[in-house]
Amino acid sequence: MALNNLRIGARPWAHITPLGSGVTIGGRAVDFSPLATTPRIWDEPDLDVAETSLSVYVRARAEGDHSITGLPIFVMRGFRQRCILVPADSPLEAPADLAGRRVGLTGWPDSGNTWTRELLTNEGVDLDAIDWFLGPLTPDAPQFDRTGGFPVGPNVHTLEAGDGLVTALERGQLDAIMTPFMPPGFYTDGSLRTLQRDSQGAEEDYFQQRRYIPGLHLITVKSALLDQQPELAQSLTDAFEAAKVTNARVRNKLQDAFPWHDQELARTAAVFGADWLPYGWPGDQPMVTDFQAALQAQGLLPAPVPDNELFPHPVAPTTSKEYAA
Repeated sequence: MALNNLRIGARPWAHITPLGSGVTIGGRAVDFSPLATTPRIWDEPDLDVAETSLSVYVRARAEGDHSITGLPIFVMRGFRQRCILVPADSPLEAPADLAGRRVGLTGWPDSGNTWTRELLTNEGVDLDAIDWFLGPLTPDAPQFDRTGGFPVGPNVHTLEAGDGLVTALERGQLDAIMTPFMPPGFYTDGSLRTLQRDSQGAEEDYFQQRRYIPGLHLITVKSALLDQQPELAQSLTDAFEAAKVTNARVRNKLQDAFPWHDQELARTAAVFGADWLPYGWPGDQPMVTDFQAALQAQGLLPAPVPDNELFPHPVAPTTSKEYAA
């Protein structure tokens, strides 16, 4: 009897989209849904596999929710040094300079903001001494409770409805903002800059110390499906790896995509090696350990979740035989 199609939902990252090109995984045809926002797989009856926030997943496991199982496939990674913005004429230059300041951010328990706050604590900054302001990046962004349901201290405030972090920064209400994505006009109008002027150099230093790029989102599967088909964990890992390789082959030929495309590819390979987006366990164990420590230090996690509970299927890519386009 033919198996039902495997329904996968994720943002249309370039290294994932090859999964929408007639792929089969574990004997199942794939229905890939490119989504505008990160789905919450718990609330998605039409998805079997989905991109999920690492913070959301870790906290669910800590609460004893095993209905969703994560795989060590981190499809979204990103350094956070570039994510702290200040006005172009700001006197602030380093994470330590944010001590006692007014800082805006787009969500309290978010994976990216957890990593970004860790940059401050590493510089000895007391997070409780900062006045935090929660809100959308721009006024037209969705309005919702950005505390994530967590009790927050008296130093955590919410912007008024209809306001945005960028506007508050420009009028001087904030000293800096933390954002996962750059606001409109950032690359062209010059009114804002990264806190660390050489953010790329700071990120390279971070990588040399940590040997990883922070993971933000991973692939999760409904546990009932893995109980029925445990070999699917390996098949998915191989399929995502093959999609990544397929995308890289296409990308590497697009020399006209950006004026300095080839030079950037060469520099990236020189710093990070052939693959800056590695999948699999135990390679990501140090990164996940650091992330859980940051969650705990920031009051978002009572205690780290053991590795075997967080990743009961500690898979790594093999030579894929399941991927067929």
